[in-house]
Amino acid sequence: MSAAFGKCYDPQGVRYGIPTYPWRFAPDGLATRRQLRARGLRPGGQDIAAQVMRANCRRGGVRVAYLYRCDLAKPVRPMTSRKWAALALAMLARRTCPQCGKDAGYCIPRSLGMCVPCAYPEEQRAA
Repeated sequence: MSAAFGKCYDPQGVRYGIPTYPWRFAPDGLATRRQLRARGLRPGGQDIAAQVMRANCRRGGVRVAYLYRCDLAKPVRPMTSRKWAALALAMLARRTCPQCGKDAGYCIPRSLGMCVPCAYPEEQRAA
């Protein structure tokens, strides 16, 4: 067993307080938030059941992902018509240029703060 593997393997939860497994070695029946979401589930208020850990070579530390029990997970709440409308208005606001007031058809870059034709008018005339 490698040192990194041994550091991340604590199924009893003695070292970290909750059961800890190396990356990709979590037992069946446990999933991360993203894995639950892909199955159409959410944690539903349950506590963290375990964690997976792996060494992060770039930063010199470790990366941790929390695991939840799949059998206690609840289905994702469906979007209501009002939520869809609010999301559509928010996206429209991100696409509308504050300079010319037109819908750019894409999300306005935050670095520019306006649509590309308004940010670079001289280049648009040359083309």
